[in-house]
This record gives sequence, structure tokens and C-alpha cells, in this order.
Amino acid sequence: MRQPTSQQVTGGIGSKPLYPDYQTTDKMLLAKEIIAAEFKKAEHYLIEELHSSVPMLDRITGYLIHTKGKQLRPVFLLLCARLGGALNDISYRAAAMVEIVHTASLIHDDIVDDSMTRRGAFSVNALWKSRAAVFAGDNLFIKAVLLPLINGDHKTLQIFSKAIEQTIAGELMQLGKTQKLNLREDVYYDIIRQKTATLLSAACEAGAASTFTDEQQIEKIGLFGEKVGMAFQIKDDLFDYGTADVGKPLGNDIKERKVTLPLIYTLNNCDGSTKRKLLQLIKQDQVTADDMNFLQKTVKEAGGFAYAEQKMLSYRQEALDILYEFPESSVRHALEELVMYTTERKY
Repeated sequence: MRQPTSQQVTGGIGSKPLYPDYQTTDKMLLAKEIIAAEFKKAEHYLIEELHSSVPMLDRITGYLIHTKGKQLRPVFLLLCARLGGALNDISYRAAAMVEIVHTASLIHDDIVDDSMTRRGAFSVNALWKSRAAVFAGDNLFIKAVLLPLINGDHKTLQIFSKAIEQTIAGELMQLGKTQKLNLREDVYYDIIRQKTATLLSAACEAGAASTFTDEQQIEKIGLFGEKVGMAFQIKDDLFDYGTADVGKPLGNDIKERKVTLPLIYTLNNCDGSTKRKLLQLIKQDQVTADDMNFLQKTVKEAGGFAYAEQKMLSYRQEALDILYEFPESSVRHALEELVMYTTERKY
């Protein structure tokens, strides 16, 4: 693939509206309708925060905005805030913060993985090379932390600081277990809780903290977000064995020796000969199409896919059970639809 150059990217942070064509599915339509006005307001906070007087940085952040993803975390945050009442400046700043933190983490992920694409577009690493990408990711993390600090949103800062610390710990835990090929299911859950579910949990908790006064309710909504995050990551891991174009190469986790739930279950429930063959495949430097076909067939026959899906649906139900403790409303219904979307999405 021909390498792009940063000159191919034009326009800064204000060249397009941040949410001009918000990507939705049927399950997200209600959420879009309910928080459409709030999202537009959150847009101004984010644009103002991301704008930079440094031309290269402004181009990078502008490019990231134009290649944005589903933005589930700010959606969850704003809806959880709405459960407690009308939104306020703290709510909007928290929504901007979670999107900035998530974007920064994706930049760093692409550097670590040496990934040239992200969501079907060139990664920052591909366009501006790793050195500029590192600085851009670091800059976003600093901006994210300064946003609540400067404005006195201490609860928001506390929630997200803990989440960032746990996310990094989860990445390091996964790195250590990848080198040793983790085959324990409980360790897998610990890893995805820290590296993925924690940030979604923080988004929901921070949203609730901006409108609720009852600490137990705030913590409960944070736990709701954690359960959704667990289901979300298991769904992501299932994608690695599929054939749909989900924005990352098929079998990418296998190639990086990330042993996820479908394979963990299979390795712990197959005969010795099959287990040895699977472990040998995972340890190879190259994973071929034939290897992936064998892997898919073996995991399916062993019940690995079905088991992972059952666990995903179990976490989803735990999230919904928490959500149903709150009074019925259009906001609660929108959150319910959003939860269903996380496990029914096609990418």
C-alpha cells in the first residue's frame, strides 16, 4: 500500500462541523433524537478544546474529527446525565473529555500495533509517522485532564483519572499475558474490564455525577456502564473470527497472540491433540488464511463462539437489570436501545 503524506490532509479543526452526519442504526435513532441538541452543544466544547495554534496539531485533530467513529462513550455519558435531569456545563465538558481520552488512546494503540489504518481510513501513525503521533496522543491526554481541572470539575477529573490509570494497567496486564499466552477465563475478564469497560463505566458515572446528587445512584450507573463495556468487548473479540469488514484485519488478535474468550474456552475444553495444534498455530510468526479457517472451524465445533456469545448476553442482561431500577422514561428507553446496539452491531 502506498504510504500517504500529511500534505494529503487539508483543513483544520473548524473546517467542518463535528457531528454533521451522525452515524446511526435503528437501535441508535432514539438516542440521536433525544440528545440531538445536547450533542450540538457538546460539539462546541470539543472544537474549542481541540483547536491548536500549532498547524500540524490542528491538522491532526481536524483529521481525527473527520474520521470519527460511533462515539458511543459521549452518547452514553449524555444519556446517563439526562437520567438525573437537565444537562449542564459539567455534563458537556465530561462528554468532550471522554471523547478526547478515547481518541488519544486510539492514536497510541495504532503506534504500538504499527497500524496503518483506523476505521477504514489512514491512521495518524501512517500520515504523520510515529513521532508526531506520539506527541499528538500525549497532547490530547493533557488537554483531556486540563479541561475539568481548569473548570473545577473535580468529580469528573477524579472519575476519569482512575479510569485512565486502570486502562493503562489493563494494557500492561494484557501485554504480560500475551507473552505467556493467557488461558485463564478470569484473567481475560480482568483485562477487558480494565482496558475497555473501565472507560465506558467512567463515562456513565461522570455523566450521572453531573446531574445526580445520590452517590449510590451514581455508582450504580457506573456499574451499568461497566457491564455494557464487558459485553461490548466480547462482541469485538467475536468479530476477530468473522468475515465482516469491521475496520481491523481478520484474525488480528490471533496474530498479536491475544487469546480471547472463544479461544480460551476452546483450549480449555478440547482434546490434547487439538490443543497442541492450536497453541502451535498461535505461536507462529505468520497466520495464513488456511490457519484462520482451521481456527474458525475448531472454535465453532468446540462451542467457543456460542459460549462467548452467552457470556456477552449475560453481561448485557446484568446491565439492563441495573438500568430497569430507574424510573421508566424515554431516556431510559434510549439507553436500553443503545445497550442492545452494542451487542447486535455489525461492526
